[in-house]
Amino acid sequence: MLAHDADLELFRDNFRRFLAENIKPHYEQWEKEGLMPRSVWNQLGENGFLCVDMPEEYGGYGVPTNYSLMLVEEAARGGYGSLSTAISVHSEITAPYILHIANEEQKQHWIPRMVTGEVVGGIGMTEPGAGSDLQAIRTSAILQGDQYLLNGSKTFISNGQHADLVIIAAKTDPTARAKGVSLLLVDTHLEGFKKGTNLDKIGLHSQDTSELFFDNVKVPASQLLGNAGQGFAYLMQELPRERLGIAVTAMGAIWGCIDVTTQYVNERQAFGQAIAKFQNTRFTLAQAKIEAQATQAFVSECIEKYMVSQLDVPTAAAVKSFSTDMQCKIADNLLQLFGGYGYMTEYPISRFYVDARIQRIYGGTNEIMKEVVAREMLGR
Repeated sequence: MLAHDADLELFRDNFRRFLAENIKPHYEQWEKEGLMPRSVWNQLGENGFLCVDMPEEYGGYGVPTNYSLMLVEEAARGGYGSLSTAISVHSEITAPYILHIANEEQKQHWIPRMVTGEVVGGIGMTEPGAGSDLQAIRTSAILQGDQYLLNGSKTFISNGQHADLVIIAAKTDPTARAKGVSLLLVDTHLEGFKKGTNLDKIGLHSQDTSELFFDNVKVPASQLLGNAGQGFAYLMQELPRERLGIAVTAMGAIWGCIDVTTQYVNERQAFGQAIAKFQNTRFTLAQAKIEAQATQAFVSECIEKYMVSQLDVPTAAAVKSFSTDMQCKIADNLLQLFGGYGYMTEYPISRFYVDARIQRIYGGTNEIMKEVVAREMLGR
């Protein structure tokens, strides 16, 4: 539940209608198949639900960021965690990198097509031997004339199967650490770019997650994002938006857990009465709402800070850590009220539960988030 105004609420209603008509009838099957169809992106774009806070000159609506975050929140609240994550990677991570760092030609080339869904975006940071330690990446991009020769691999890349554009973090100076990292806008259709199999995860089943392989991929030098050697600084600059998006996903999922559990306990009978009558049920739900409201206050504060360019790295790390910890805790506690049915995949609470677990890992593990907060506190 983000800041409210009449236009935002109308937009929210339109998106809820879109979810009910276009996502809900098929989502269960997509989860079983392990992949949403590529056409979903075109539907999202045609209905105006991608990159909505991008400026009008690039095809967006130019609305405040909370409109964009609302879409992530509502998808998560509806129980469509895979869709929420997919949209977040596309609209809350990839597009802002281009808007904030790219030159005008790159913006005009990529952003309008991301708005329409013609291009699906992703970002490639994590490698088999480099997760939260981004300075340890080994993928290289060596400048040869007017092109970079890209070699290496990435793993756990969200939107990996459908992506048409991936922002790749690579070493353009292998002799340096952080100062040797640059970002490239890489067209996934280039020769030598290979997508691995869709990875089999415990949750977010229909959200495509892939390994990516680069074998002498010739990336035009014109697709360098920003300045060479500044990649690590750009990553640090843009991570608050990514972590805020994760927190908003957590917030939506928390309210979704409460929604489905409240309905269930009013309908489910035990010992001759609705289980909503039992004190344990009532206290568990009440505690969940209390924790949800506390989390909401923090998340809303961070959204407001981001919208006036005041969300710093430690605060973004803190809200990501706190909200995702709460998401996992609340999903676990509320699943318990379902008894054995909570363990059945046909009940939405089970999906909320398994989808929550990755939230404490991607975007920087929560252990790393605590380290970021501690460094600010201790000055080291």
